[in-house]
Order: sequence, then structure tokens, then C-alpha cells
Amino acid sequence: MSQDSSDPKNSAPQNEASSSTSKAWGGRFSEATDAFVQRFTASVDFDQRMYLQDIEGSIAHATMLAKVGVLSDDEKQQIYAGLETVRQDIESGKFAWSVELEDVHMNIESALTEKIGITGKKLHTGRSRNDQVATDIRLYVRDAIDSIGKELTRLQEGLLSVAEREASTIMPGFTHLQTAQPVTFGHHLMAWFEMLSRDYDRFMDCRKRLNQSPLGAAALAGTTYPIDRHYTAELLGFDQPTANSLDSVSDRDFAIEFCAAASTLLMHLSRASEELILWTSAQFDFIDLPDRFCTGSSIMPQKKNPDVPELVRGKTGRVYGDLFSLLTLMKSQPLAYNKDNQEDKEPLFDTIDTVTDCLRAFADMVPAITAKKDSMYDAAKRGFSTATDLADYLVRKGIPFRDSHEIVGKSVAYGIEQKKDLSEMSLEELQQFSDTIQQDVFDVLTLEGSVAARNHIGGTAPEQVKKAVATAKQVLASRD
Repeated sequence: MSQDSSDPKNSAPQNEASSSTSKAWGGRFSEATDAFVQRFTASVDFDQRMYLQDIEGSIAHATMLAKVGVLSDDEKQQIYAGLETVRQDIESGKFAWSVELEDVHMNIESALTEKIGITGKKLHTGRSRNDQVATDIRLYVRDAIDSIGKELTRLQEGLLSVAEREASTIMPGFTHLQTAQPVTFGHHLMAWFEMLSRDYDRFMDCRKRLNQSPLGAAALAGTTYPIDRHYTAELLGFDQPTANSLDSVSDRDFAIEFCAAASTLLMHLSRASEELILWTSAQFDFIDLPDRFCTGSSIMPQKKNPDVPELVRGKTGRVYGDLFSLLTLMKSQPLAYNKDNQEDKEPLFDTIDTVTDCLRAFADMVPAITAKKDSMYDAAKRGFSTATDLADYLVRKGIPFRDSHEIVGKSVAYGIEQKKDLSEMSLEELQQFSDTIQQDVFDVLTLEGSVAARNHIGGTAPEQVKKAVATAKQVLASRD
């Protein structure tokens, strides 16, 4: 995107102090900034990624200043043209980022002034870097949420394609990782879909709360210039300006909320990853992942390791750490802006990058999952997964549930001793535990009968899975 700010030609000399007169705030100072302090306090190495948002905010600010008469139309046009040239320089790699200029804001303003002269110095009228950075970050996170929302939708579309295809594929459902009841693979994947739908809603809720403009709050108290904050908010696509100047420049709730939503999303992806890892193992052998999402071993030639889900599971802890970093950063800060807030960007940017990569990996991988139907079916037959169906059968025949529970428990104990599943027992074997059991019991003891019987909203019956997929498709279509 741009030249590496660590390039010597882009940085201040390592053994010299920076001239105080080169700083936008240098008039107050009689001693130059120490070279180490200059590097230590600079943020341009990481905040330069917000250059588009910074330019967008500056264009809106210049437009407003011209509207209220602080800038002439000619000056506004000069600023427009100059900022466009700066943008082109950045995107072509010609822009020389300077640590001496501290951050993305001063780098762009300095380049603008160099290109258009004194008019460039007028752009900062009525604003501060405090409200400028608060605006840039909100714009950046808003753009990130929009991008994440699209990737979440793409992942969910992939889930729907597999769930619809596997609506009747029977597998064991688990509690405590022990076989519990038979379910369909499509039903299981639709559980993932529901998790991700809540994640999508959380990000969109976060977007609503962050979509207020701090621009015009200036350093902390507002400005004496006749600015129109509603106008700049409208130009930047915000719903309204923020209500309090002190809070405007110091609030980072939106970044914390974003990282909290991201942490919940990664928790869900980690749970899904854990299941994918288990299912690809020889012990489960439920699914196959394409080779392009796996790696091998340098010593064991037979290995096919599910590295993508393992990495997503690992990166979850990284995002948790980013969230905790932001919470800790903000916990002791008095109003208003403090230099501590410079530390908000790296964990926030890391979360954005990590979430985006994990979603992309999952969205690419999930549609390519192959279900090993025979292995799933065989596993569902083990562990007496239709025991609850037998208990429900007895209840429908008039036996109290607790008595039914005991009858089925004894039947299972017999099955363990005889190494037989309930569906493999003869009617005579089952009747030794209750003569209420009749031939029709086998309609519910089969795996197919078990899943088909749960034919209600939210149930695992194939018919319900297909209805759930159809409803989900409508939900995704409404996001457009």
C-alpha cells in the first residue's frame, strides 16, 4: 500500500533530536524532541492504514468549512484536489511516511500543505487531532463491520448449501461428548448458522452505536468557529453528531464492543473448529476436508492435519487478548483524551485482521466439507441413541415417565451385556422388561424413525431442516 515507514529515508535520524519547529505543536517548545521519544510516541507505523478514512474526514470538514464561510470555494477545491493527489501517492507507493510527523493525520496534512501551500494549513481550522482520530477510528471500524458482515453472510450461505444437501444424513448427537440422540448433519450445521446469526446481529448493533460523528468536538471542549456538526455527520454517513465533546474524544466503547462481538464470534468459530478437528480424526471419521485446507507431517507420511480449524481455534485466544488489552487500557483514564489512547489501535486492528482472515478461511472451507455418511450412521447406531425414543414410546402407552426411564435403563444394561443395540433386540427380548412393548416399537427404535419423529420447529427431522434452510435463505436475502 505504502512505503515501509521503517525505511531510513522515511524516518528521522536515529542519533539526532527532531527540530521542534518541524512539529505542528512546536511553537511552545524550546528544546527538540529526543529521537528515541519521537519514535516511542509516534503511531504512524500502524495508524497509516486509516489514510482513506482520514482523507474522507478531511474532505467532509473542508466542505463544511466552506459552507459556513471559513473557507472560500476556491480553497475548498484546492484542498479536494490536493487530498486526491495525496491519496494517489499513498496507493501508488510514492508517499514517504515520516515518523517525525508522528501519525497519519500530520503526515497527510503536511503533504497537503506541501502540494497546495498555505491553504493546506487552513484545513485544521475548528478541529483537533483528538476529534480527528476519534472520527477516523469510527469510520474504520464501521467499514470493517460492513466487510465482516459480508464475510459472515458468505460463510452462512456455505453452511446452508451443506445443510440442505445433508438434511437427511444421520449422525449421533452428543452431550458430554457421549452419544445422546440421533440428529441429522444438516440440523447440526444449522446450529452453527444460528450462532453466526447472533454474531451478525451483534456487529450490526455495534455499528448502530458507533455511527455518531465526533468531528467538531475539537480537543475536548468544542470550537469557537461557526461549524455545522450535523452537516459533517451527514456527509460522512453518520446518523448524528455525538452529544458531548468530552466524551466524543475519549470514548472507545465502540472499539471495546467491536472486540467483544469479535471474541464471541471467534468463540463460536472455535467451537465449530473443535468439532471439525474431532470429525476428521480416525476415531470419528465423520467428514473429509479438502487437501487445500490441510497440511502434512514432516516425519509421518500418513498424516493429514486440519490446520485451518486448528489455527482458528488458536487465534481465538489472540482476539480475547485484544479485548482485554482495550478494557485495561481504558479502565483508569480520566476525561478527556490521553496519550494512552494511542494504544487502542494495534489490538483493534489485530482483531479486525484476525476475524477477517478466520471468516475467509471458514467461508472458503465449509462448502467443501464432505460428509462420510456411512461412518456417521454407524456411529449413531452405537451408544443406544434411541433410548429416549423407547422411553417416550412407553409414556405414550400410559406408563409414567419415571417408570419408563427405569425400564429403558434395564433394557440398555441388557444391551451392553449382550452387545446389542435396542433396535437389534427381538420383540421378545424387549418384552422381558415390559409387556407393554409391541411390534410398533421398531418404528421409533430405528435411527430414521427417531429423527423423523422430531418434526416440529427447531427439531432435527429432515423436513424441519429443509424448512429452516428455506427460512434462513430469506433472512440472508433481507440483508442485501
